[in-house]
Amino acid sequence: MDIFIFLIFLAACFGAGATGALFPPGEWYENLDKPDWTPPDWAFPVAWTTIYLLISFAAARVSSMSGSAYAMAFWSLQIALNALWTPVFFGLKRMKGAILVLGMLWLAVLGATVTHFYLDLWAGLAFVPYLLWVTVAGALNISVWQRNRTSQVSST
Repeated sequence: MDIFIFLIFLAACFGAGATGALFPPGEWYENLDKPDWTPPDWAFPVAWTTIYLLISFAAARVSSMSGSAYAMAFWSLQIALNALWTPVFFGLKRMKGAILVLGMLWLAVLGATVTHFYLDLWAGLAFVPYLLWVTVAGALNISVWQRNRTSQVSST
């Protein structure tokens, strides 16, 4: 694995993650009705930092392999959708629209997981926590939307 390639993928991840600083949860999110199983606030940066390190590792392992085009395409799609969710949910306060983004993100992460597994066991395993976290995030997004339909700017 080339460390420089790893750092490039990590920079892409932290670029996507920077949307959290541009669109912080704030008072609006704090006042929403959330399920009891909502992860504590400290869990989000810990989970995302871990996931970003793992998927950067995965991409760096497979990017130079023959036949990695689909893996890299799914990797690119998932990071773009990852960057989109925060502005939709926290910036625009469109919880239902964020569910659509998360659904597409889940499919992109699934595609990345499968294609990385196809090329390299360790790269595929590195995507498993991400797939699990996006599954939880999707369930949380749906639950928060259902509990707060009147708290959003728009229904889409």
